[in-house]
Amino acid sequence: MATDNKELLNSSKAPEPVGLYPHARRVGNLLFLSGVGPRERGSKAIPGVELDEEGNIRSYDIEKQCHSVFQNVRYILEDAGSSWGNLVDVTVFLTNMKDDFATYNKLYAEYFKDNQPCRTTVEINKLPTPIAIELKCIATIDTPAKG
Repeated sequence: MATDNKELLNSSKAPEPVGLYPHARRVGNLLFLSGVGPRERGSKAIPGVELDEEGNIRSYDIEKQCHSVFQNVRYILEDAGSSWGNLVDVTVFLTNMKDDFATYNKLYAEYFKDNQPCRTTVEINKLPTPIAIELKCIATIDTPAKG
């Protein structure tokens, strides 16, 4: 995890950001994660997504995307010195609430059965890359700040 005096944190395991922002930023004992999607590090491919020649979504598997996005959140938390159990607030963005909410909600319940952070789920029209889910999270962090 690289850090500087602004407490900007980047994971060596989570996918590279698609813009000028860190994976997370620490403020006191809070860790704010930037939006996290299901891509895998080192690849533009998205688990469970099939694109047409123009880059439009032909089909996608919300279950694969959920597993991948939860894993990416875990990578960022752990690389920053926090943990899954320290999540206190999760905002979930879905691009298709009608078709995807039931699957996402079932998987969410499995991943969060031991820790129940506050949660908001909203449907949005589109995300910056051809993904169906993105998470925005806040967690606590108990390790001393660097710098």
